[in-house]
Amino acid sequence: MGPSISVTILTKNSQKHLFACLQALQRFPEVIVLDNGSTDDTMAIAGSFPNTRIVESPFIGFGPLKNLAAQHATHPWVLSIDSDEVLSPELAEEILRLDLQDTRRVYSFLRHNYYGRRHIKACGWDNDYVLRLYHKETTRFADLPVHEYIQTEGLQVCRLQGTLAHFSFDSISQLLDKLNHYTSLFAKENRFRKSSSPAKSYFKWAFSFFRNYVLQRGFLYGYEGLAIAFSNANGTFYKYMKLHEENQRLGISLVITTYNWKEALGAVLQSAFRQSELPVEIIVADDGSREDTRAVIETLAQQAPVPVRHCWHPDTGFRLAEIRNKAIAMATGEYIVMVDGDMVLHPDFLRSHRRIARRNQFIQGKRVLLSSETSQQVLQGRLNSITPFTAGIKNRFNAISSGFLSGLFSARKKDIRAVRGCNMAFWKEDVIKVNGFNEDFTGWGREDSEFVVRLLNQGLQRRNLKFGGVAYHLYHQENTRSGLNANDSILEKAIAERRVSSPNGIDKHLP
Repeated sequence: MGPSISVTILTKNSQKHLFACLQALQRFPEVIVLDNGSTDDTMAIAGSFPNTRIVESPFIGFGPLKNLAAQHATHPWVLSIDSDEVLSPELAEEILRLDLQDTRRVYSFLRHNYYGRRHIKACGWDNDYVLRLYHKETTRFADLPVHEYIQTEGLQVCRLQGTLAHFSFDSISQLLDKLNHYTSLFAKENRFRKSSSPAKSYFKWAFSFFRNYVLQRGFLYGYEGLAIAFSNANGTFYKYMKLHEENQRLGISLVITTYNWKEALGAVLQSAFRQSELPVEIIVADDGSREDTRAVIETLAQQAPVPVRHCWHPDTGFRLAEIRNKAIAMATGEYIVMVDGDMVLHPDFLRSHRRIARRNQFIQGKRVLLSSETSQQVLQGRLNSITPFTAGIKNRFNAISSGFLSGLFSARKKDIRAVRGCNMAFWKEDVIKVNGFNEDFTGWGREDSEFVVRLLNQGLQRRNLKFGGVAYHLYHQENTRSGLNANDSILEKAIAERRVSSPNGIDKHLP
């Protein structure tokens, strides 16, 4: 049964243990060494074994690299080994004698971890079973840059008796090198997927050290146990601090829709310029306004702290979906925050949106309704600061801006009730995935709800932003609802067909 197995190994400057690793694999018919740019003797060592084939690739993450190595394998069963791991003769014999008829099985075995030449059975390094043998037509590694794993849903996991020696670290310097590399990968992998803070980083550091050194008996292994416990704790601290920093950086494109209300647009743009955290750009999505609107945009753009871009098309009726698509298509930010041109922004509006942003979610914000009198004060420049106690507000709770309360009360929803595009945020890649807004909509209404239906059908979560993302809606007369029946029909069809993409959307505006 041996000839049906290919071994895959990732390498980069792996000369120290690679000879022993490959020597233990000589009975296997094929070993794929995928190298990431070694500058030592790694390639020469690999080339000295007749059953080894070398391929090269830049580093694209451990999960993607292991899947790439498997693609080069000529046999259906793949044994994935690291370059600092050595199979025991017993494990190699056991694997080569397996009856590999059942492709729904995956195999794991015990790994012994070493610091230098000392076998460590503490600090979480003991009882370390690793899953490494699988059929490549049945499963694969998860495409994660770090902490990759073989996906096992619906498969039977079988344990083998043999062991694998893992020469983890030889020195403090090697510990530090790997710590920096892996913590950076963790932060990038979990950016806007997990939350973090300096306090969280510290408490995780303290618990990690106590667990490794005391609860997991690291103190029994002298300086090696102390070094491992400190390294694990420091790795935990730095990966969450790096994640905290990664989550502070978000390229936001602020998209403001407008149509022939230059006074309101001017107030909204001025509020965007005063944000405590600025976007990378502001895009005015203009559904065919007159030249006086263009003049206001050009004048204010000269005093803007970020680029202001004007996305305009001729006025041929209410085409909000189309102008939104055009503006989003030209956006350079990875994250889109979209507001209407009658929504004046709280100074922490974008900061609130950045704090709550998460991958696989889109955000529905709220609005503070202003009376006609209060709106006029804003437009005339006589009211520059609005609080929950300002006169002329109809829903005061929506005017509260608090990061703490926002984190507690911003709940996930699964429906399309109270969907409003006047204050909404989403990842640009998710917009492209559902092909943007449906341009079959003409006239006012339902284009926001139909867009959200497709986001939900794609598996994204809706999250309602409370006590944050505060925006003040200027009073105006309601739009005509003459085309609402036709738009209702488009929405109902999207719901009935469980649509995940628009047939008439953003794709035609993309480069």
